[in-house]
Amino acid sequence: MAITAAEWSKAAPFPPRAAAAEDGAGIDRALAGALRASVLAALGADRADRALFALGMAEVATVLWTRFLKFDAADPHWPDRDRVVLADEDGAPLRAALDTLTRQAVWHGPAGQDDASVLLGAGGQGLATAVGLAMAERMLAARFGRSLVDHRTWVIASAEEVMAGPGHEAASLAGALKLSRLTVLAEAGEALPGRRATLPGSEEVLRCFAAYGWATKRIEADDPDQIAAALAYAIRSARPTLILCHLGSTRRQAAGGDEEGVPPDLARAWAEAARRGARERLAWRRRYQRSPLRDEFDRILWGRLPEAWRFGLDTWKAQLASEQPRLATAEASRQALTLLSAAIPELLDLSDPAGATRESLNGSALPCGTPAGAPISTAARRQGLASALGGLAAHGGALPIGSNALACADFLRPALRLAAGLRQRVIYVLREDRTGLPVDGGSTSGAPSGHDHLAALRAIPNLFVFRPADAVEVAEAWALAVSRHDGPSVLAVNEEIGPAVRMSPVAENLSARGGYVLAEAPGPRQATLIASGAEVAIALAARDILQAHGVAVAVVSLPCFELFAAQDEAWRALVLGGVLRVGIECGIAQGWERWLGLSGLFIGPETVPPPLHAAGPTVQRPTPEGVAQTVLRRLS
Repeated sequence: MAITAAEWSKAAPFPPRAAAAEDGAGIDRALAGALRASVLAALGADRADRALFALGMAEVATVLWTRFLKFDAADPHWPDRDRVVLADEDGAPLRAALDTLTRQAVWHGPAGQDDASVLLGAGGQGLATAVGLAMAERMLAARFGRSLVDHRTWVIASAEEVMAGPGHEAASLAGALKLSRLTVLAEAGEALPGRRATLPGSEEVLRCFAAYGWATKRIEADDPDQIAAALAYAIRSARPTLILCHLGSTRRQAAGGDEEGVPPDLARAWAEAARRGARERLAWRRRYQRSPLRDEFDRILWGRLPEAWRFGLDTWKAQLASEQPRLATAEASRQALTLLSAAIPELLDLSDPAGATRESLNGSALPCGTPAGAPISTAARRQGLASALGGLAAHGGALPIGSNALACADFLRPALRLAAGLRQRVIYVLREDRTGLPVDGGSTSGAPSGHDHLAALRAIPNLFVFRPADAVEVAEAWALAVSRHDGPSVLAVNEEIGPAVRMSPVAENLSARGGYVLAEAPGPRQATLIASGAEVAIALAARDILQAHGVAVAVVSLPCFELFAAQDEAWRALVLGGVLRVGIECGIAQGWERWLGLSGLFIGPETVPPPLHAAGPTVQRPTPEGVAQTVLRRLS
């Protein structure tokens, strides 16, 4: 039985004003029919098979949009609006139809980002990103109070989305954090024709999410009463909620849908529903205008850094250049992060050296950066946490940072590619291990870390990969990563203690151009040694050996390929020189050919033979003597 207008007004937190003027059954189904007509009108009958998910979820979307979703078409960027994630490509027709009927998009992020475009990611990333959105809401509410931050995150997902690995990793994190303002509306797997026989049924999915700490419901997707009751249950729940929607009957209805367009009266009803949040928005605006935290709220939500955030980092950088301590870049990165956390309150570090998250969102929802609560291991949540960081960035109000082993970069690759495509400000610290084994053990223990990870990361468009040579370059890399607003950054650091390579204080951030001449040749250049990371010290030592043989060479530090590629070609040629170019890195040659040219040399693990009778996997690093001998042979 369809819900009446009177029941509608009582059940919905934000009932449409038009509904109060009518009294009759079938309002929901009439509006859902208009939504289906809008989908079919956009696609055409010959493409209706591509919109089965959108057509089947029409009632679900109708009840959510017209009764429960907090938004106002007059202000699509209202900071306290509910967030919606369409976590699958199948939802694109539904999104387009809803945008048309409500005359606005509810999914735009505060910096113009598109929360809904997470549907373009691999399976499970949409759900994981929604977990990040809910985490951001929890964090901001803890800092600014419910008078400014009081919204929810909704996910409309296909069956595959709640069965993919990253989604489950993030779901377990959401359950542990008790993200009660997160609700997932997903289709039930057994309702879908043509599925593989191995696809889990709804009961298995419900049991799995219940074990993660979620509240669960199963409903018929064509019953507005069941839908409304389930959504009301989700709002009252103290846990995240999964609602599985059986789409069998709605798919049969979709086969006979009307593609003639939306009747004018229903179009007006949808437009009226889109304006029903105006009163709530205006009330929020009044609270916002009176709030003493308004300026700080604006600064954090729109990603502006505090005015004096560089002071501590610059002071530390000058101290490092003067004292020249022997310090592992991983340890230097931890010290830099400590300084930045004190200066940037929105910085959210979801990592620590042991690979466990210092959980600051559980229980009383303490502000970010507070090392309170029991640690939650992220070792088994690499993919889910990586995508959740993207959700935190998409929401606004957080500068998320994650950490893992460089050997685990393949786990993070889908999330990094998505963050780069969406230009999200996310920072990842990836730790190298010179023994060839991942530093945090885990599932990759006993396997070589691989030489190709750096090249694979550098192949991702719009991802900045920093590989600092010493603590000074670490400070510069962090300054660049934190101040970047148009994409993610990776800092590749290692735990091996190495010498300082920057011998004098320089106020300028030399790493900002991606590469620079660290040590010029004592006379006309005969070769240029180009290196990154720990291999910069090897290049400097090789320079001394070559100089003793009467060969004048310069050393170029190349901490960031992407920034170097963005520089003027003439300037790059001046840095690299027109002589023999030798690349030195504990990686593969792929990507280096751009800087070395056709006649250049690359010296890396592939060119260094392993020691005889080596026990276990090893990564052979170039040596100063080997580099010098290679250059001398080439020049002779």
